[in-house]
Amino acid sequence: MAIDRAKFIQANMPVAEVPSLPEILLHTSHPASGLWRLAESIDGGDPEPPYWAYLWAGGAALARYILEQPQSVRGLKVLDLGAGSGIIAIAAAKAGASHVLAAEIDQNAIAALQLNAAINNVALTLIGDDLTSGSPPAVDLVVVGDLFYGPELASRVIAFLDRCLDAGINVLIGDPERAHLPVDRLELIAEYFVPDVGQVKTSTVKSSVFRLRPR
Repeated sequence: MAIDRAKFIQANMPVAEVPSLPEILLHTSHPASGLWRLAESIDGGDPEPPYWAYLWAGGAALARYILEQPQSVRGLKVLDLGAGSGIIAIAAAKAGASHVLAAEIDQNAIAALQLNAAINNVALTLIGDDLTSGSPPAVDLVVVGDLFYGPELASRVIAFLDRCLDAGINVLIGDPERAHLPVDRLELIAEYFVPDVGQVKTSTVKSSVFRLRPR
């Protein structure tokens, strides 16, 4: 029988403040959440790892930056590419963005996004398609957290972001300098010490916020 994703998340992932971001609440995983059951509920193919269910350092840093520097998004149309749990999109909405698009292809993440937007009292427009193969939507700013952990994904993301820059869209990236980050094209604008997936609960790592420069 198919799992009701929203009910599963509400029952197994309690709402909690985000470490280092108390302004934001998220449904939060723990060892007994049983997320493998959600992964197996997606039809076809191998289950996707539940990346969306964990706090990643790039997203945490970029969300922190947006909340501390609301002028970076105020009044703008913003696209959060690979939105995951929605932490960056929610921060942008709270900071005064006029419209926030949250693009995510994982069906379980989309369910979590809807719930997380509701508990934070923000409105997000959800996009369930892979945007990296097409033209960018009509936005002013694209925000990207933690999408440079694999070579194939990083290549697709960079190509899409270049099309955004060509269209006059600014790009902000949050990342703890993972292997496939295009470091030679980045302008550092902020650094934070934040939690990261796979780290001891009380530990933090340095994560940076960058502006992507044109080729």
